Amino acid sequence: MLDGLVMTVHKRLLIIANTPSANTKTLVNAAVRGATHPDIGHIDVHCIPPLQAQATDVLNAHGILIGTTENFGYMSGEIKDFFDRIYYPCLEKTEGLPYSCYIRAGLDGTGTEIAIKKIISGLKWNQAQPIEICKGDFTDDFIEQVETLAMTMSAGVEAGIF
Repeated sequence: MLDGLVMTVHKRLLIIANTPSANTKTLVNAAVRGATHPDIGHIDVHCIPPLQAQATDVLNAHGILIGTTENFGYMSGEIKDFFDRIYYPCLEKTEGLPYSCYIRAGLDGTGTEIAIKKIISGLKWNQAQPIEICKGDFTDDFIEQVETLAMTMSAGVEAGIF
């Protein structure tokens, strides 16, 4: 505070999620709803489809939440494409970036989780929240889990905890 002036710094949470189905669209909507909770006031949430996201989006983010489907025991092609395009431009420039992820898995999601963690370990991002694996038949619990994950990520980034 300087002479009664309070400066508010807005931080940016980036959500990158592929949405090939109505259920995955529901999940990304839950993520945005959680990240923009009314009690979280000083964070800008940018939700960008993976094929449109650029390295500059990541470079300008204070945290990132990634949503992917499990495809043949691996992350979606769109998320893999995102990582392929941003990896080298972000390498060494985004070390310590807090991240989390949710995986919509028809099976168990472990292969997807391992693959994502391998890429992210090279980027040296910090896992801020446990990865949420929504496995099996779609349930409304997945919506709440993703919304809570995004709300916690957003609040943590806003507060500088992560």
